[in-house]
Amino acid sequence: MKKIALLLISGLMFTSCSDLLDTDPYDQFTKTNFFTSEKNVQLFINYTYNEFSGYGNGGGYGDFYFNFLNDDQGTTGITEWTFTAVPATAGAWNSPYAEIRRANTLLAALPGISEMTPATKANYEGLARLYRAWQHFKLVRGYGDCYWVDKVLDTNDTDILYGARQNRNTVMDKVLEDLNYACANINQEENSRVAYNKYVALAIKSRVCLFEGTYSKYVLKDEARANTYLNECKNASLEIMTSGKYELNADFKSNFDQLDLKGNPEMIMYKHYVYNVLGHGTVDYTCGSTQVHGMSKDAFDSYLFRDGKPKATTTCDKSENGKLVKIDDQSGFGEASFINIADLLKQRDPRMTAQVDSILQFPGCGYARFGGSQSTSSTGYGVLLFDTNAMPNKDRQSIGTNTTDAPIFWLAEIYLNYAEACAELGNITQNDLDISINKLRDRVKMPHLTTAPEADPANNMGVSNIIFEVRRERRVEMMYCNNDRYYSLQRWNQLQLLDTQKYPNQCRGAYVGNFVGKGGIDWTQVTVDADGYIDCKNNGKERVYDSKYNLFPIPSGQKTLNENIGQNPGW
Repeated sequence: MKKIALLLISGLMFTSCSDLLDTDPYDQFTKTNFFTSEKNVQLFINYTYNEFSGYGNGGGYGDFYFNFLNDDQGTTGITEWTFTAVPATAGAWNSPYAEIRRANTLLAALPGISEMTPATKANYEGLARLYRAWQHFKLVRGYGDCYWVDKVLDTNDTDILYGARQNRNTVMDKVLEDLNYACANINQEENSRVAYNKYVALAIKSRVCLFEGTYSKYVLKDEARANTYLNECKNASLEIMTSGKYELNADFKSNFDQLDLKGNPEMIMYKHYVYNVLGHGTVDYTCGSTQVHGMSKDAFDSYLFRDGKPKATTTCDKSENGKLVKIDDQSGFGEASFINIADLLKQRDPRMTAQVDSILQFPGCGYARFGGSQSTSSTGYGVLLFDTNAMPNKDRQSIGTNTTDAPIFWLAEIYLNYAEACAELGNITQNDLDISINKLRDRVKMPHLTTAPEADPANNMGVSNIIFEVRRERRVEMMYCNNDRYYSLQRWNQLQLLDTQKYPNQCRGAYVGNFVGKGGIDWTQVTVDADGYIDCKNNGKERVYDSKYNLFPIPSGQKTLNENIGQNPGW
């Protein structure tokens, strides 16, 4: 610092401008010379779209398929808990605070932009507060108690920099204030499906308030708080549902496998990809030579049969036997034997047919869906949902050249949020189901859900039949999407279901027992358990639940910087 001061003093000796140090440099942007117009504010806001990665940016992982810490996907070797030891640093802690500072920088600059009208300023304040709320929500979801930061911090803010964390409830109440301001004041881009607008704000509020409402009910055991947030979720969801701007797309799968989602009436916001400009690799990762993390038996068994009944009570054919067939899959290897499960899929909720390939694919029996590379799955179930033959194989099976558009917020999730909030409030009506979940069922021609569904012996969550069925619907509709299953289990206080010792079906896959040793398949490459199911664990490792995993550990580096920050239970 002394050397810097001497250099500055030396520089002043060669100028007559006494206020030189108070003048912004002319060749670079600063806080004062950047925030001078709405155009620059818009450029600043555009950066925040990176928050929602969709199918990924270039070769990176996205928000779909790649989150394997759940009981929906079986992964070879077991996906461990996010943290099994206290890390020195963690992006889950640092990154949100960097983005909160970004939002607060804009909020501090807005009052000084003279060319903008009050309504325009309110719009951008709403966008900044929406972004700030989302970042704080991620911190609370991961760490519980944290710091609410509503200004650009400097070294004088010792109460935050060196103080104890604030109670998570206090932070979430501030998050709700920001969300309400955003929903009331964002007034631009109302009809856009690729930009922030009021309805995107409402969708974020719906998701955040459902989390907080159910977390308050099942983890905090605070019924009054739970009801407050569940009603906020219900009302935000209903405002979207009755806006007249959105309706379900006719085809479930085409929400996930289209080169352009423009014109899709279900999209509240989506991410558009353009060849040689912005691509992704989600399609390639689910159909290329890298082994796919397939659907688990636990998830497979959760789908209702076509009569609307669970496995325990259905009158449909419950057989799990596929058929051995010979197919030339156009991969260049000629005709070979494969196990076809199309008849099994016809007995189940049609969303499974959209999500799972009709041909089993596993080590020793790779399969090329549309030609190209043969793919294998850890569980035998191929991930079909994102794949399409609308792209040439050279682009479809290359990382960074996939150009299918990604949904970010869409109406189906809003329907699910609404129905769950109503069920958790304990006053769900048949009309509530008919304007939400039953529309999802109509789309795939499944029988309607009623307010008094029959009991399913598979209900191991200790909740009412209707709540369990609403949760089942969410699992089926949101399979592979946005890490939804993990966060749902967290807010329901059910992360113990990820214990592989107690719940081994999440490490099992398709039934192949009647074909082992037959069909010319190399059975030495796949592990089949004593009951005839593919065992994707195959190394003896287990993922064991401990209550400390409900929250992330505070990084040790943060504790070194601030001795008052504390640590989460069990860490």
